Amino acid sequence: MARTSILVVTTLLGSATAINNGLAITPPMGWNNWNAFGCDVSEDLLLTTSSQILSLGLRDLGYNYVVLDDCWQDPIGRDKKGKLHPSLDKFPNGLNAISDHLHSQDLKFGMYSSAGEMTCARFEGSLDHEVDDANSFAGWGVDMLKYDSCYHMGRVGTPSVSFNRFKTMSDALKATGKNILLNLCNWGEDLVHTWGMSISNSWRITGDIYDSFTRPDDLCGCNTLAAGDVNCVAPGTHCSVLFILNKVAPFADRSIPGGWSDLDMLEVGQGGMTDEEYKAHFALWAALKSPLFLGNDLRNMPASALTIINNPAIIALSQDPHGRSVTRVRRDTGGVAKDEWGIGETHVWAGHLHNGDEVVILLNAGGEDIEMSVSLAEIFIPYGPGGSAPHVKYDWAVHDLWAHRMPEATADELLAASTHVQRESILSKVKWYNATEIPYAKGIAQEDARLFGEKIGVVKAGSMLKTDVRSHAARVFRLRRVKNEGDTFEAKSISREDSSERDEL
Repeated sequence: MARTSILVVTTLLGSATAINNGLAITPPMGWNNWNAFGCDVSEDLLLTTSSQILSLGLRDLGYNYVVLDDCWQDPIGRDKKGKLHPSLDKFPNGLNAISDHLHSQDLKFGMYSSAGEMTCARFEGSLDHEVDDANSFAGWGVDMLKYDSCYHMGRVGTPSVSFNRFKTMSDALKATGKNILLNLCNWGEDLVHTWGMSISNSWRITGDIYDSFTRPDDLCGCNTLAAGDVNCVAPGTHCSVLFILNKVAPFADRSIPGGWSDLDMLEVGQGGMTDEEYKAHFALWAALKSPLFLGNDLRNMPASALTIINNPAIIALSQDPHGRSVTRVRRDTGGVAKDEWGIGETHVWAGHLHNGDEVVILLNAGGEDIEMSVSLAEIFIPYGPGGSAPHVKYDWAVHDLWAHRMPEATADELLAASTHVQRESILSKVKWYNATEIPYAKGIAQEDARLFGEKIGVVKAGSMLKTDVRSHAARVFRLRRVKNEGDTFEAKSISREDSSERDEL
């Protein structure tokens, strides 16, 4: 009975509340300049970055949006007709030249504005100019709009007020006749997780991220609230990875194909976290179905960062056709050693995948290396409490999704190569995954080994998954049911292509 309820809710949620514009059927992926460059934007930055996306094989892993954030405008502001214009100092050939170039590379062009009087960097905002600006974006060949919430002139405070403010731009974009992906950036205010999917393809759920794993910061205005409290009226900036995880946990399941909770851009490669912290950050963003937008300088990054962002086994969690996020099945704070910031907690996250596999992530946000464990009964609690889920009666093979991370020497060679041809040769030799040739859904269906990590053991029926987890790190596993001869157990999932039920195990 519980299983049927899950199926019904999923079907209704997918058909009734998604924006349904055919975009972002899986979480969008790409690059945004803001984290690394702020207002230091230019035509050269976008074009050299797009070339790097191609050369490093990132486009062929799914990173296909190149997003120009704030500060692109002519500082003079609107012309006499109320139109916006780019800064010709930064973009001497105009924005159509940018979009044409990106489209010639099979990439997509994203831009930025704010649902306010001004943008966050105090350029002209789009509030009360939505139709003019939407037409400008469409005319420039824009494929995605990041739509911020700075200087909103008091049009905030209730879900309906914020909904209507953002809906005006959503409607204006639709009216252009060009299908433009809309990313709302209102930092989780006014319960956006309850209405964002009706008018947009993704919605931010916290204040701005910064390059720290657990460090609390007063600028992240809700640090004093209990973990996961949605009543945050000053989301702020400088929000840590852990803070964002705690904020999204109560409504992680709101993401659906076509509409995704946005945990903010990735910090991998920025230099403020350790390798293990970056691995945990990337894996959790992928499993939680956040849009995956790289925020570092791709033209100057360490090999270790490349080997994180190009792991197809992790990206496959993000792009899984089932389209449902992991949820947190346990959070422990008692008895966990504190780190240098006084933080000590552990999490277990788990979620169902399209082919019947289960992803399990054990996160140690404490100050010491520990052994962590979780029972099959806990992992599969959505299918029946108290160990009643039929899944618990089976053995599950455990696959480590970081086991086949690209060797750092290969990444060094790739980054040092001087031509695109050389880089293609390197990727070909190591047979790196190419989602342009084999989409993730097809690769999963074909059991492509590059998407499944390495089998490291088996969890026996009714028992526990146990593993050592380093401080400020996460272990990421894909559990695959060991089929017994003659068994008749089936688990059902929703096909996101035709909304029908399909046998998955």
